[in-house]
Amino acid sequence: MPPLRKQSLSLLRREFLTRSGLGFGGLALAALATPAIAAPPAAATLDPLHPLRERLPHLAPRARQVIFLFQYGGPSTFDLLDYKPDLIALHGKPVPDSIKQHKDQVGGVFNHCHDELMAGPWKWARHGESGRWVSELLPHTARHVDDLCLIHSMFSESSNHAPATYLMNTGAILGGKPSLGSWVTYGLGSANENLPGYVLLYKVGGLGGSANWSNGFLPAAFQGTQFRYEGPPVLNLQPPSPLASSQRATLDLVQTLNRQHAATRPGVLDLEGRIASYELAYRMQSEALDIGELSQETEATQNAYGLHDSNHEKAMYGRTCLLARRLIEKGVRFVQTYNAVDKLGWDGHDKSEEYHRRNAEQIDQPTAALLADLKQRGLLDTTLVIWAGEFGRTPMRQGHSGRNHNPYGFTVWMAGGGVRAGAAIGSTDAIGLRAENQPQPVKNLHATILTALGLHPDQLYFEAQGRQERLTGVAQSWKLIPGVLG
Repeated sequence: MPPLRKQSLSLLRREFLTRSGLGFGGLALAALATPAIAAPPAAATLDPLHPLRERLPHLAPRARQVIFLFQYGGPSTFDLLDYKPDLIALHGKPVPDSIKQHKDQVGGVFNHCHDELMAGPWKWARHGESGRWVSELLPHTARHVDDLCLIHSMFSESSNHAPATYLMNTGAILGGKPSLGSWVTYGLGSANENLPGYVLLYKVGGLGGSANWSNGFLPAAFQGTQFRYEGPPVLNLQPPSPLASSQRATLDLVQTLNRQHAATRPGVLDLEGRIASYELAYRMQSEALDIGELSQETEATQNAYGLHDSNHEKAMYGRTCLLARRLIEKGVRFVQTYNAVDKLGWDGHDKSEEYHRRNAEQIDQPTAALLADLKQRGLLDTTLVIWAGEFGRTPMRQGHSGRNHNPYGFTVWMAGGGVRAGAAIGSTDAIGLRAENQPQPVKNLHATILTALGLHPDQLYFEAQGRQERLTGVAQSWKLIPGVLG
């Protein structure tokens, strides 16, 4: 994708304001009445007044939208989805020499753990026609294994939460780069300009906060927007009734002054983003509040997601998953949820069993309900669902009964749009410590996601400070994960 050229944006703005007699209210109505799909976003043609207008992909897309179920804290995936009978057999014993010989490949994870393997107490069983092993911690998800593509050989570049979370969400271990959701909406726009193209649903985000859903150097319109999971999705969206009738005229005046101010500062994309956000907020009044009306759903649907469960954490996560489905139905391009109800999430350093039981209980039923709901409504074929944390955990015991961070081998899964259902890709070693067969860096996961959406990882770029910046780094430095896309 050719980069946005700042000068071209400012010329487009000036020319438009000079030649057009339409007010911003007319523009908003025109956008509602005549939606259009533009060519792939050559930067010079990205309309600053309608940055979320839907755009054509580079490639034939397998999926149109994304739901990213981010699992903050680093789940121990060999306690959930990556069955390790050798680890169970070696429980309480020292790490075998055959594993220790690879110490130089796994950094310092041995330094903060006992030389003692610790299997989880969970029972395992095969499920579905694919016969995939799933722990008893995820009984609801287990019913959907034939819809999942399990990637068992992921690895990260950092063993610390914030850098690893940045990496999974932005492709870089340092904050400040555009997030995956921002890149996707930059590349494709959104099917509904009356809602943000990229929506976040969370109570507590991961360490690093908003840098995980930042637009970075991309135009501000592509930053993630938080929707509340309880009550109105966005506060103070509706004006007080005495002001409602004059709101449009007031906004037109404010926007005219903003444009005059921006015209003296060509190329300042934050100003363009702020101006666009006013228009988006005005248009959102017609749809955003309706998104949060979960009472519109049948009682059966609400119960399937666990909305009335006595476990408040499960009910909360159920609401986020149901909101995600409703946003997808409305045409939002990228929806991301965070599991954590506190700053720890899955991060069980001293109490692995407690943390994993708690988090699995929270996410299992709502996740399964989301998959079933999308499938029943015909949305799973065009929606890519991703389940991933920032890293995994060590099979060695830490503290009394915990596990340390382990970036060297963990599992993620994908489902829906174009993904090979029921497949399992790669593997870790016998105890789940290190990706051994088909190890995959995060950039390969990102490249595979972009390709599923019809975005070529090398053609999706933005020129910043004289460099062509990409989600996947230097051109041709990535590979598609083999066997994921059907």
